[in-house]
Amino acid sequence: MAASRRGFLFAFGSAGALLLPVLGASAALAADGAAVLDGARLSPLWALPFAGMLLSIALFPLLAGHFWHHHYGKVALFWGLAFAAPFALTYGFPATAHEVVHTALLEYIPFIILLFALFTVSGGILITGNLKGTPEVNTAILAIGTVIASLIGTTGASMVLIRPLLRANDGRRHNVHTVVFFIFLVSNIGGSLTPLGDPPLFLGFLKGVNFFWTTTHLFHDTAVVVGLLIVAYYLLDRFLYARDVKPPLPVDPTPDTEGIGMRGAQNLALLGGIIGAILLSALWKPGISFDIYGTHLELQWVVRDVLLVGLALASLAITPQLLRERNGFDWEPIREVAKLFAAIFLTIIPVIAILKAGSRGAFAPLVELVTGADGQPVNVWYFWLTGSLSAFLDNAPTYLVFFNLAGGDPHQLMGPLAVTLEAISAGAVFMGALTYIGNAPNFMVLSIARHRGVKMPSFFGYMLWSFGFLIPCFVLLTLLYFI
Repeated sequence: MAASRRGFLFAFGSAGALLLPVLGASAALAADGAAVLDGARLSPLWALPFAGMLLSIALFPLLAGHFWHHHYGKVALFWGLAFAAPFALTYGFPATAHEVVHTALLEYIPFIILLFALFTVSGGILITGNLKGTPEVNTAILAIGTVIASLIGTTGASMVLIRPLLRANDGRRHNVHTVVFFIFLVSNIGGSLTPLGDPPLFLGFLKGVNFFWTTTHLFHDTAVVVGLLIVAYYLLDRFLYARDVKPPLPVDPTPDTEGIGMRGAQNLALLGGIIGAILLSALWKPGISFDIYGTHLELQWVVRDVLLVGLALASLAITPQLLRERNGFDWEPIREVAKLFAAIFLTIIPVIAILKAGSRGAFAPLVELVTGADGQPVNVWYFWLTGSLSAFLDNAPTYLVFFNLAGGDPHQLMGPLAVTLEAISAGAVFMGALTYIGNAPNFMVLSIARHRGVKMPSFFGYMLWSFGFLIPCFVLLTLLYFI
């Protein structure tokens, strides 16, 4: 339990260390001294720290993996200060403090608290026993994972199901395709139906998108892609299973020593509590807010975040440490996400400001690309540009960029521009599956699979799989819904 507390404090403390240099300076500033940031006056050079941060995430693990593993926090801090220090000197501390506090209180802190709660609670659920990895069993696990990903998040569903799926298939010669499709469906596409499912949609929820908007507007997109991929997987697995069962049969390294079951079931109630806390913040409107350096913080948001942290602490208290150890649970994945996203949310501030300026800003050519001659959004470009950047950078900040490029008004985007928001949401969630770096659970699943002895494809080898199976699905979606 002491180790769990230390991990909890370190996960949050390490992320806070990235924001404290700026937040600490802002504490001495009056809110009425904060100026509204005019993106039309900003040079595109202010986007360089953001681009540098995302390129670091994409390239360092591939080119200098050892260095990145030990120093990614320092890299994140470097890019965060590369924006904050010159920006404060150029535009003043009050304006910088206002923007940083606004981003931290309304976007980063709620975002990381939700991920932390899902990660902690799902890490206390252990599926025991060893299923036999037949095509029917594997397809059922993928289908179940796809469904629950929108309920407990792609991170939660991936962490709960990847280990039992690997145990079920560790006696087969061919198991790489199963992990690849798991990343497609459970770690990405399955999280498209609620803000709980995938970080981009939660950011949209924080921006004012209704909780069940994605459920109603992305259901048909998700059904098409999931249906095609489930059928494709089942046929492929049947073909490979027929080859696996031919003698000589491989020895199952994890024979049945314990019946199929679940340990840590008390965490299921806590997962229900997480869902309840999110719904509470969406439905309860007490009309009470706090003004913190020009940022209006609603009471229901504060209550939600306090409840989520409380539920995570409750999971640590009621779940035996041995159970988490058997589950391979450790704090490194959430610690890495917390540090990296602190820098991402900081460096994206000027990018969003420029995009909000529209045709008056430095990114006017991008605005023109996604805007037709009649001034209406070109939904095809919103889908493919959001998706392409989500695949190679990260889908959460990419969603924010295009959300603001489309105007940033949730009421307009849920109403007259509903198809545009659908295109942005589908692109960010679905195409995060195109690469290992498109979504946080992708790398987590990759790491666990490799540790269990699965010979996972390289970065570009995985892209052969993803482009071969996913791009045709996305082309079909384009023809059905976005043209």
